[in-house]
Formats: sequence, C-alpha cells, structure tokens
Amino acid sequence: MADNGNSGSLLLGFALGAIVGAAVALLYAPASGEETRRRLAKRARETQDRAGDVARQGREFVDRQRDNLSEVVERGREIFEEGREAYRQTRRESL
Repeated sequence: MADNGNSGSLLLGFALGAIVGAAVALLYAPASGEETRRRLAKRARETQDRAGDVARQGREFVDRQRDNLSEVVERGREIFEEGREAYRQTRRESL
C-alpha cells in the first residue's frame, strides 16, 4: 500500500503532461484561432470528465482500503481477546 500515494501523483503528473502536450500541439497545428479555441475547449471538457472519473475511483479505493483496515483491526482485537482469555484460563488452571 505504500506505493499507492506515489501512483496517484504519477497519474496526476501524467494527466497534466497530457493536457499540456495536447494544448501545445493544438497551438502549433495549422488551424484558425477559432478552430484552435474550439479544440482546446473540447479537450478541457474531456480532461475535466477524466479527472472526475479518476477522483471518483480514488475515493472508492480509499473507501475500500478503509473498510479493509477496519476489518483487520477488528480481527486483531478478536485474536488479542482470545489470546488474553486463553492466558487467563492457563493462569487459573496453574494456580
């Protein structure tokens, strides 16, 4: 799980690089100003949609991990209580 934070940064960097690359390509492409602005606006909308999807997936991932962690902690508590009870029972029997 330690790499998940880096994966998000990498994905964000990739998305930003793609946006900048697309904008530069459009600006250097032989097209009218109106056509270029239309293309940039279209790319901006597409990127906004993709960013929303990535954010949603990130939230879902965090929620799943939070649920998994809660289950692990709860199971750890159960095992601890079982061990403590077994220890107490052993002490009672040895006395």
